[in-house]
Amino acid sequence: MTMNEAQMQRVEVPWWLVLVQGIFALIIGVLLLIAPGKTTLFIVQFLGIYWLISGIFQIVGIFIDSTAWGWKLFGGVIGILAGFAVINHPLWSTYLVPNVLVIIIGIAGIFMGIVSLVQAFQGGGWGVGILGGLSILFGILLLANPIAATLTLPWVFGVFGVIGGILSIIAAFKLK
Repeated sequence: MTMNEAQMQRVEVPWWLVLVQGIFALIIGVLLLIAPGKTTLFIVQFLGIYWLISGIFQIVGIFIDSTAWGWKLFGGVIGILAGFAVINHPLWSTYLVPNVLVIIIGIAGIFMGIVSLVQAFQGGGWGVGILGGLSILFGILLLANPIAATLTLPWVFGVFGVIGGILSIIAAFKLK
């Protein structure tokens, strides 16, 4: 199969699916901006239920396909434990889950910035170097004060939800 044949067989996403995604993103974004605490609590509880169910399915999946059963068992047990922890401690987990996310984003920012700086010194150009430096700075700022970053996270996601939702709705009607 040539590249042109692969491009011609590209799967088109139904316009209404993009519309539904945009509407949900817009709703969640607005809710995060209006009531960030309650919405974050709801999202984290939903995530806990998802982890619990996903962990159960991973363990059941061992009996269907036993390849990599050790990893499936490990992932399933971690999912079940994380799900129960989130469900049993809703207020604690509403703070902890976003805080861990901020720390992961900060560490990832530093590593991606270092990679970008290495690329810049290997001929990637000034733009890559500047973005790498900004990524490192952003990561350090997040790790320096993760509590403040955690408290602003719902508003950041809210703004992204509103903007992304509106752009998805526009894209859906362009697809139609």
